[in-house]
Amino acid sequence: MKKINKNFRNKKLIVFDLDGTLAPSKAPADRDMISLLLRLLEKGSVAVIGGGKYGLFKEQLVRRLPKRDERLERFYLFPTSSTAFYRFSNGKWECIYEHVLSRADKKKIITAFERVFKEVGYEHPKKTYGPPPLEDRSTQITFSALGQKAPIPLKEEWNKKYDKLRLRMASMLQKKLKGFKVRVGGLTSIDVTEKGIDKAYGIRQIEKQLHIPRKDMLFVGDAIFPGGNDYAAVKTGVDYVKVKNPEDTKKLVRFLVGTR
Repeated sequence: MKKINKNFRNKKLIVFDLDGTLAPSKAPADRDMISLLLRLLEKGSVAVIGGGKYGLFKEQLVRRLPKRDERLERFYLFPTSSTAFYRFSNGKWECIYEHVLSRADKKKIITAFERVFKEVGYEHPKKTYGPPPLEDRSTQITFSALGQKAPIPLKEEWNKKYDKLRLRMASMLQKKLKGFKVRVGGLTSIDVTEKGIDKAYGIRQIEKQLHIPRKDMLFVGDAIFPGGNDYAAVKTGVDYVKVKNPEDTKKLVRFLVGTR
């Protein structure tokens, strides 16, 4: 992580990516990360935008948090690339909005994936983990090559072997799905949502829902590069920090809370 602007400590809201930033891909955030996030909430607000559905947010974050803590009222969750928004109110997590894909759109996206797999000669591995590799997440369709519950070492191995192919498949999908947005995420995933629904949309929704201007936000992510699923957020002009992994994020949070 490069040298950080000291003025970032004065930001009212820190917006984090989830996989690869706060937690390993599809794995829970560890106790140290949760403790740091709670300390950060003592200074201001925190939002998390990720490609996973709310069920994954629960496994990776919510179940690791205290069940009742007034600090959580400043913690905001934006699952499936911000196509849904949850906040903590009256002692529980409530859904504020959710943009569900139509049945026809889901069929069109799944058909496009199947055609691309055939065109590039990609064959799914015999063994996958969790839901099928091509998953209907209600608000988006996601390809997780090994299944979302695959062990991290296997995902890293797949990424080294197939990441260039994944980027090629994403490009081919985008040409077939003009009315949708295609992004790569994590180590093995490709996400497809409605066009205009991405992390830039999430930043705009945060401004609208929380009344916090983007000049008072800081975005933190590991996939800040053209085609990466964090790139759209920084194109809004919001200040940002690119991290390598959750351990890098911990260093940043310690800096932000003034312990470094």
